[in-house]
Amino acid sequence: MPGCADLLPGTMQFCAKLSLMVLCAVAVRWTIAKHGYSGCNKPPMFGDFEAQRHWMEITVNLPTSQWYKNSTDNDLLYWGLDYPPLTAYHSFLCGLVAKWINPEWVALNDSRGLQNDQHKLFMRYSVVVADLLIYVPACVLCFLIRRPFSDNDKLKGIGVLLLQPGLALIDHGHFQYNGISLGLTLLAACALARRQDLVGAVLFCLALNYKQMELYHAMPFFCYLLGSCFKLSLPRGNLKLMMLAMVVVISFALCWLPFLNDVDTARSVLLRLFPFGRGLYEDKVANVWCSLSVVIKLKQLFTLDRIVLLCLVSTLVMLLPSSVHLLWKPSIQRFRLALVNASLVFFLFSFQVHEKSILIAVIPACLLVVDHPLVVTWFISISTFSMLPLLVKDGLLVPSVAASILCYEFIRVTLRPLLEQTWLIKALYTLSMCGAVVLAVMSQALAPPQKLPDLYTLLITTYSCGHFVAFLAYFHFLQFTA
Repeated sequence: MPGCADLLPGTMQFCAKLSLMVLCAVAVRWTIAKHGYSGCNKPPMFGDFEAQRHWMEITVNLPTSQWYKNSTDNDLLYWGLDYPPLTAYHSFLCGLVAKWINPEWVALNDSRGLQNDQHKLFMRYSVVVADLLIYVPACVLCFLIRRPFSDNDKLKGIGVLLLQPGLALIDHGHFQYNGISLGLTLLAACALARRQDLVGAVLFCLALNYKQMELYHAMPFFCYLLGSCFKLSLPRGNLKLMMLAMVVVISFALCWLPFLNDVDTARSVLLRLFPFGRGLYEDKVANVWCSLSVVIKLKQLFTLDRIVLLCLVSTLVMLLPSSVHLLWKPSIQRFRLALVNASLVFFLFSFQVHEKSILIAVIPACLLVVDHPLVVTWFISISTFSMLPLLVKDGLLVPSVAASILCYEFIRVTLRPLLEQTWLIKALYTLSMCGAVVLAVMSQALAPPQKLPDLYTLLITTYSCGHFVAFLAYFHFLQFTA
């Protein structure tokens, strides 16, 4: 058949480059995993690494009704489960494997603070396997379905998603499993792009039931799917809306089934998922409220209830423009931009934000890298910089710098983000990066004043917050002009 001989080598070449890229991404992750992690040799809590191990211990030894309840065998003050049921099921599966390999790794109460080298290796492998099963395929699919893109453009986009430093540093350094929820969200976005809306709804429900922070992406999914129903004729639109509602209810019901036996058990899960008593933000974070705290002490001016209300109203107001626009004019390109806008709004204005929550905005932004290479490169760089205090605390400074340089060089060589920019944009980008480098060097080379021990952390978070506000405005501009 004419053309087949030309097609096959190209396909084989594409697969070879893709395989090499995936191997490179795994190598980067494993190199990061050789460094420190959250809570390494830091009793009595031992950080996020111990939290994930402890959840395996709890889920594999206790009945489901006790997973989220305080008891003599489940002290909720010692890393009690605070993620939705799918995280608990994942911990249970990992716990079963750990128990099969070495029961001491998940021995109830006796395994707390385990610092065994073989167990560390098992934990690190578990994150790599999760990435290979969910996150990596999601990254590949997101760009394989982009029909206007050439094979080279698809490879560039996949490369950026795989080499984006923030997620690799948090999951394989600090230690978490964010790649699972973010991978499920990417797969859901792929399904919507393929007009498989029911599949997309199910996949996003799974993401939301893995980590409640996926609420950051909930409004774009809701508005796009509802808007697509409005675009259909009346009988078909109503039918699609009912089917979407049905699959969402069924998905949630199946995920929560073991916890629906009685009201008290379900209530205990909800109370763990939304711990309002923790405060406005976690440590110093690059959002509006933490930046304002430099001059306005909200915690002293308002009660906790008032602060929660302030965050709720601010977040809803800032969500409206992007959400209403997507609802009125649903399209996949606007949906991708709305994912970034909604997650940035949540990060900047919502209650109880973590430093690493910026990843929820960065990952969908990477979907736009081929069309907007400079702004996405800029966003990736500042997002990683914003987490610098956390990464330094975990002993991840060197891999942070190395992974950031690797990602930047990949984008610079393949996408050439500065090639067609005006001198003003180039100057602003250069000044921004120089400012970040200066602050990073100062934070490591100079001791802060005794009266201001958090000076450099606040400078880094405030500097990053200013950038995030500007990015929010620009991504809104892109969505409204898409």
